[in-house]
Amino acid sequence: MSKYKVTRFAGVLLLAITMGACSQEPLTEAEQQQLDERFDPRFRGREGDERDTTTIWEAFSRRDAETSVAVNKYIWSASLEVLDFLPVQSVDPFTGVIITGFGTPPGGGRSYRATVLINDPALDARSLNLALQTQGGPASAATVRAVEDAILSRARQLRIADGRL
Repeated sequence: MSKYKVTRFAGVLLLAITMGACSQEPLTEAEQQQLDERFDPRFRGREGDERDTTTIWEAFSRRDAETSVAVNKYIWSASLEVLDFLPVQSVDPFTGVIITGFGTPPGGGRSYRATVLINDPALDARSLNLALQTQGGPASAATVRAVEDAILSRARQLRIADGRL
């Protein structure tokens, strides 16, 4: 199993726990069933299921001395720059997780908090996972997409500027 899968699994689990604990509305039955199917070990290994079968305990018990950081430095820096109006609560560059508190964007009237997961060293949109939450619940998909686009655009700018040095 790849070290990236373990890191990705731990990051997604942390993201799910963080966002689930902050939710003010209860999950619908369909949403709860999706979560159960994704994380319940009884559902693993079904035919056609390509998910990793590593348990959380196995992920933490491995000690690989040659583990490298699997985070794209441009997306990491761009995420911190674009979301600089939010107070940072927790950052972990080794797993690629940034968790912020509530803050209001300049010129905006609504408070947001963000959880960012960067799970691949490639400068690619698939490397970035963003969850935005308002005081009333999840932010709209359009808002999340706009922030993701801003982060990826800034990451490309940083990469181009770094290439000129």
